[in-house]
Amino acid sequence: MESSNLIDERMESFRSLFPEAFTEGKIDFPKLREALGDFVEDRPERYSFSWAGKRNAIRLLQTPSRATLKPAFGEGVFADGTPENDPQIAQISKSVKSSDKPISKNLFIEGDNLEVLKLLYKSYAGRVKMIYIDPPYNTGKDFIYPDNFADPLDTYLRLTGQKDAEGNLMTSNPETSGRYHSAWLSMMYPRLFIARQLLREDGVIFVSIDDHEVHNLRLIMNEIFGEENFEGHIHWRRRHNQPNDPTKMIAIVAEHIISYSRNTSFYKKSGVGKIELTGDFSNPDNDPRGDWASKPWKVGSDQSGSRYIITTPTCKEYDEEWMGEESTYKALLKDNRIIFPGNGNGAPRKKYFKFEREREGQCATNWWPHDKFGHNQGANIEMTELMGFKNVFSNPKPSELIKNLISIAHCEVGDIILDFFAGSCVTYHSVILKNACLQNICIQIPEPLDPSNSDHKAAIEFCISHNLKQTIAEIGKERIRRVIKKMKSEHENDLISRARETPEDLGFRVFKLDESNYIRWTGTAEKDADELVKQMELSLDPLIPGWKPEDVLWEIAIKEGLSLTSRIEKIEDVKTNSIWRITDEDKDQSLLVCLDNVLEPETPRSLNLDKETRFICRDIALTDELAANLALQCRLKTI
Repeated sequence: MESSNLIDERMESFRSLFPEAFTEGKIDFPKLREALGDFVEDRPERYSFSWAGKRNAIRLLQTPSRATLKPAFGEGVFADGTPENDPQIAQISKSVKSSDKPISKNLFIEGDNLEVLKLLYKSYAGRVKMIYIDPPYNTGKDFIYPDNFADPLDTYLRLTGQKDAEGNLMTSNPETSGRYHSAWLSMMYPRLFIARQLLREDGVIFVSIDDHEVHNLRLIMNEIFGEENFEGHIHWRRRHNQPNDPTKMIAIVAEHIISYSRNTSFYKKSGVGKIELTGDFSNPDNDPRGDWASKPWKVGSDQSGSRYIITTPTCKEYDEEWMGEESTYKALLKDNRIIFPGNGNGAPRKKYFKFEREREGQCATNWWPHDKFGHNQGANIEMTELMGFKNVFSNPKPSELIKNLISIAHCEVGDIILDFFAGSCVTYHSVILKNACLQNICIQIPEPLDPSNSDHKAAIEFCISHNLKQTIAEIGKERIRRVIKKMKSEHENDLISRARETPEDLGFRVFKLDESNYIRWTGTAEKDADELVKQMELSLDPLIPGWKPEDVLWEIAIKEGLSLTSRIEKIEDVKTNSIWRITDEDKDQSLLVCLDNVLEPETPRSLNLDKETRFICRDIALTDELAANLALQCRLKTI
């Protein structure tokens, strides 16, 4: 019925480490201090970081989500770049049965990111390699997350207009507010807390921020990630020109990117933390090792080497001092690492490959100039060329910036990159440009475009002309579609047609946050026996009226901890009931589901169930005898 309870899981882990610190099921803190060897004197004052509302922020974190994620068929793109709404495959919107089309592992999830992160926790804990977020900077007008710890889902549905026709998502947090900084911290704390749980042991997070909250961000991330895991504070020059603002003593030309790792020991080894390589690399001889450049094998004027004669393919001899011994030269020649320019007549040069330089290459510093890492104007040009209007955000990030973050995070094929403040989806844009074999998860709240905002007017006109909802989320999805289309048209021969073990993924799936398909027990306001009986009768079948099989199947997958990249297939060999198999290839897990009103006794016999098989069906579909038999054959769960 709900997402995993983070506190219960952490308590169980804690109990296994310190059983002596528990009394009657609760932590005995004096005993815990003794177990940890803490004999520090109790003092009335000590260093701590707190703010008004922190306790509620922790309660919000501890409140499990009762929501679900529902697929939005037709809004995404298959992994080969084919739109899901292609007329030839339109049946995907009418059936859960898997298409022959390759399913994308990239995800766009529309909804409040805190609720979504809670739902992703069970499936993605410890699996994400890199997180990049560009959260609201708390400038007074960009704050859209008025959390309600009592019922966060209800708040989200109301503010997005799904429950209240007067829903108005945009709320402000003016500096005159008595809790100006506290409100921002309360918004960030639970999201960053869950984000850390999603990171792999060698994972890393980057957070963009400006001067308003950079000091508080460092403190809150010290608390959540541990100050020992602080990796660096990048100063990025976001403007390429010199501002002339007479109202300020110091003009703002730079923003901040704060970085923490899950475990800093992974980021102390060679090959990690390198910026994107630049240089003149190519592959004129189709070397299977990829692009390369070259340098002279002959030593420089201020160097010493080994002297021997090298004969070129054209029989020209060079009697010089060389960089290595003759045996080393012969080994390099045999390995196709020595070239002779000038049609085989020139002096030998040694190849060095791009992938080698990327591993060895220049370590990132904490000052990122605009000419190498991009700037706001370049980000607007990038957006305008793709969409026809500039970015709807006042300080957009260029893809060049995010690509370099991916490089220093040392992301490799199949790694997951998460952005839960996706905005106009520059992260997805950057990922597909950097390496289309990476997995990408974008989360964005459907924030309405504001007609009074001059940056939004062109985007609103675009949405109207393209029959799109006027939200930031719709702009993000359309940007992804256009990036895919452009990549496919420009690199068709390089991408899809190229055979490789892990093919490029030019697609994405869309899911949307919504209320659960399970009826929520609300009880009765008064001790009324007739009303209580009525409520119990409504709960005999816990599925909501009008439920759809695809929605229930995905909710089962989420609650069972399977990825949103899972494949759902109907087992055609079973004729007595409709049986669905949900398979998560990434986690090597699967389960069987039957949503029929009655489970026929012949069905289990045709499924070859065993003790490891997870079988889920509706409770009303089982007789007591059939339930008892199934419980002996498999891991039975009922709705």
